[in-house]
Amino acid sequence: MSTREPPIVLPATSPASSPSQSAAIIFIHGLGDTAEGPSSVAEQFQRGGKLPYMSWTIPNAIEERDVGTTAWYLPTGLSPYPPSRPELEEDEDEEGMLRSAKYITGLIDDLVKQGVPEKRIVLAGFSQGHVMALLTGLTSKYAGRLGGLVGLSGYMAIPERIPALREDAGLPKHVEDNVEIFLARGTADRLIPKRYHRLCCEALAKFGVKDELLTIKEYEGMGHVMTGAELRDLCTWLERVIPPLET
Repeated sequence: MSTREPPIVLPATSPASSPSQSAAIIFIHGLGDTAEGPSSVAEQFQRGGKLPYMSWTIPNAIEERDVGTTAWYLPTGLSPYPPSRPELEEDEDEEGMLRSAKYITGLIDDLVKQGVPEKRIVLAGFSQGHVMALLTGLTSKYAGRLGGLVGLSGYMAIPERIPALREDAGLPKHVEDNVEIFLARGTADRLIPKRYHRLCCEALAKFGVKDELLTIKEYEGMGHVMTGAELRDLCTWLERVIPPLET
C-alpha cells in the first residue's frame, strides 16, 4: 500500500473565539491531482476575504500502482451512452471507495474532536472527490449530521449499493435528513458525460433527498475544471448554509 501524504490544512483567517462557533470544509481532489490543486482554490477564497471564519482541510489520495497516479479508487470508463446490456457495465472499485470513505470519515472525526460542530462541517470534492464526498456523506456515521455536501464535475458511484451501505451503518435506507447538497458541472465536460450528472440527480431523488435541499448548477462551455463563476456560486451557497456566527 502506498503511503499517504498528510492533508494540507489552512486555518481560518478570522477564527471564531470558540470552537463551537467555528466552521470547516474538507475538500477532496480529483483523479491524478494532489491536495495542492484545491489548496489554490482555498487560498483564492482567503485572499478575497471570503469565508474567513472557515478552515480548510484538503486531503491527499494515495498513488494507485494499477493506474500509475493518485486516486481515491480505481477508475472505470464513463461512456456517454448506456451499454446495450446492464451486465456490460464495468465493475466499480467499491473496496477502494469504502477504504477512502473510512479515511475521510477519520478527518471529520479529527475536526469534531477539535470542537467543530458537525453541522458546521461541509464535505466537498471535485471529480473523484465529488464521488467520495457524496458516498461518505450518504453512508458514513456522519450521514445526515453534516452542514452540507458539495459535488463538482463528478457522478454518483455504486448507487445500487447505497441503501445497503446505509443499513450497514445503522442508518435508514431512505435519506430523511435536511443536509443541503450543491452539485455543479460544465456543459463542455468530456470526462464525465452529462448522463452521469442526470443519473446522480435521479439517484439522490430515489434515495429520498428533498428537491428543496438540492442546488444544481450547469455552466455553459465549462470543461472538466473549476471556474470563477462556479466558485462564486459555491461561495454564496457556503455563506448561506454555514453562515458566520460572529460579526
